[in-house]
Amino acid sequence: MSVRDGVLGIAKAAKEASYGVARLDTAAKNLALVKMAEGLLSASEFLKAENRKDVEAATAKGLQKAMVERLTLSDKVIGSMAAGLKEVAALPDPVGEITGMQKRPNGLMVGRMRIPIGVIGIIYESRPNVTADAAGLCLKSGNAVILRGGSEAINSNNAIAKVLKEACAQAGVPSGAIQVIPTTEREAVLEMLKLEEEIDLIIPRGGEGLIRFVVENSKIPVIKHYKGVCHALSTHHRPGWPSG
Repeated sequence: MSVRDGVLGIAKAAKEASYGVARLDTAAKNLALVKMAEGLLSASEFLKAENRKDVEAATAKGLQKAMVERLTLSDKVIGSMAAGLKEVAALPDPVGEITGMQKRPNGLMVGRMRIPIGVIGIIYESRPNVTADAAGLCLKSGNAVILRGGSEAINSNNAIAKVLKEACAQAGVPSGAIQVIPTTEREAVLEMLKLEEEIDLIIPRGGEGLIRFVVENSKIPVIKHYKGVCHALSTHHRPGWPSG
């Protein structure tokens, strides 16, 4: 099977699952999230064993110590992933929330309702904990997700996704709701970014280089930032600026 056919098959499965995920009620989504958290804790030895393959490969390649540390799945990191999923389960369900209701001159009430997007593709770099974080947030908001992590974390990401998908199956979440691009080939990302009929939104998470690559090659709407979202404001007063 070609890389293109493989990615297309994954995207079609996610699209099909997205219709069922959008219809899940709050209790079903929360049950799945809790089972996902419990699954990660139960599978900690399996996750660490798969992660060691990535850590050893990264060390052999001479990756910086800080990057290797970000890549490592310790008991603490696995515990944090599980805790994060439970925190998401405890959040209010955003689906169906209505805001901005206004009465029109003809008496009609008009407002905005929050609904699922459909299929979200998330492209990210070394931290494997993003696999669990992103999957949990997408499920809570009623979306299917396709995850493509960095090549340096391929074994870790595949292992985490395997555990999450098994937990979702136990909770009755549609098969295909959580998908991972299983190959490290860059061609897979390019093919993913072409699938505007199957994927509704792309979110890149990483450095400026990754984000610019995604924006320049995507046919799908992208939520992006280049320089981060933290801003520093000088305390030096400038003419025309309010003081105090």
